[in-house]
Amino acid sequence: MAASSSRVMLGPLVAAIDQGTSSTRFLVFNAKTAELLSHHQVEINQSFPKEGWVEEDPKEILQSVYECMERTCEKLTQLNVDISNIKAIGVTNQRETTLVWDKETGEPLYNAIVWLDLRTQSTVERLINKTPGRNKNHLKHKTGLPISTYFSAVKLRWLMDNVDEVAEAVLTHRAMFGTVDSWLIWCLTGGKSGGVHCTDVTNASRTMLFNIHTLDWDPELCKYFDIPMEILPKVRSSSEIYGLMKSGCLSGIPISGCLGDQSAALVGQMCFQEGQTACLLKVVLIYLFNCYLLQPVMSEHGLLTTVAYKLGRDKPACYALEGSVAIAGAVVRWLKDNLGIIQTSTELEKLAASVGTSYGCYFVPAFSGLYAPYWEPSARGIICGLTQFTNKSHLAFAALEAVCFQTREILDAMNQDSGIPLTQLQVDGGMTSNRLLMQLQADILCIPVVKPSMPETTALGAAMAAGAAEGVSVWSLRPEDLSEVTSEKFEPQINPEESEFRYARWKKAVQRAMNWETTEPISNGNGRDSFS
Repeated sequence: MAASSSRVMLGPLVAAIDQGTSSTRFLVFNAKTAELLSHHQVEINQSFPKEGWVEEDPKEILQSVYECMERTCEKLTQLNVDISNIKAIGVTNQRETTLVWDKETGEPLYNAIVWLDLRTQSTVERLINKTPGRNKNHLKHKTGLPISTYFSAVKLRWLMDNVDEVAEAVLTHRAMFGTVDSWLIWCLTGGKSGGVHCTDVTNASRTMLFNIHTLDWDPELCKYFDIPMEILPKVRSSSEIYGLMKSGCLSGIPISGCLGDQSAALVGQMCFQEGQTACLLKVVLIYLFNCYLLQPVMSEHGLLTTVAYKLGRDKPACYALEGSVAIAGAVVRWLKDNLGIIQTSTELEKLAASVGTSYGCYFVPAFSGLYAPYWEPSARGIICGLTQFTNKSHLAFAALEAVCFQTREILDAMNQDSGIPLTQLQVDGGMTSNRLLMQLQADILCIPVVKPSMPETTALGAAMAAGAAEGVSVWSLRPEDLSEVTSEKFEPQINPEESEFRYARWKKAVQRAMNWETTEPISNGNGRDSFS
């Protein structure tokens, strides 16, 4: 009795599963104040079976979710917070990553193929070559997307063509396809014992199988990729009750929010007005430009048109222009794990700050080709402008600058497409803790960069969608009810002429990185094929 009487009374709580490329987290928020009460994080292993291949274990991903839930609930209990006050759970996830599993056994039929995986490049080139005029935008009028290795349809096609277990399961009507959200929701709501096979509009819009106008799977697109529609999840809104948790410490709690991570960042940063922009600086650098709310507008400058969110079954879908850069935070991991010039990510800021310049060194980290606004899978990473004076500190500075230059390229494209020049940039994600990066970003963009004091706005967005769902209704999304987000602003500190000079040199370096790789194998003299 004494323990229960000392419990902290906080009102309704809402939780979020944040399943990213490099880690899984579970976070619990106060629905009235948006305060983060507790969280737990588990790293996710990636495997690289061949050059350009990136995979993750679906069972490890699922287990990490359960572990994060259990540890967070333990922490809340230690804080005397009653976990029965958790009224809903939202899901936000790495998008495009592709899974196929057996609905009868519940077992994955192959590893998850991660969004930045390049194994489908030859498939993409074949598809583009058979379009009229070899046009990579052949499907864009329906999907908002170019034909690219990035999106799920070509990954699913590869699985069906190259994995016998997948092909057999499709033929015997046992296969289920999904992105990470679908896999998690299906497993958490019962799996092979009645699990709910669904996705939301934001994740569906990243597959190349989804019509962003009808907001449903498109029979012609499925026929184009020769994918049976029966294996696809049901498309739902981003905010509704999909099903109930069937096991674990939160059994019986509704899962009622689902958003791809970039869309969740939009909601968490409360970008509900025309022209607002959210930037997520994680393993991938993504902009969502919430410029045309109720109608999809096609970009003329290399951006994607995507569904930003649909916050309720009867609510309208809102659309966004998006720029995607394949490698942002992963540059830090590469410098740490591959080159060994830093031991921790925090060292990068110190190393770069020690010189305060790249000394003319430019780093184009096109490890998986170039995404927006180029969509050039044959590009590869380069470091240029080296002299005998260049050292690891200059390279560290160039790596941070590369993130900022890529941001600038996308921002330029957005300004041209929208006709609405951006006056400031809102940022979120793990890399925003790097204050030098935030200042460099303001300097290169020549506009202020605004960083929220509470950096977990992606998870917050998923929690908001879950708490606002019909049948839960513990979180109001009305503008007058939304909590004010405190933030820090970084103002530009260099003159625009210097910014433009550095940006022009960057563009020159990008051109050097283009058309490096082809998919034609050549012998390298030792009996093995390589690619040139």
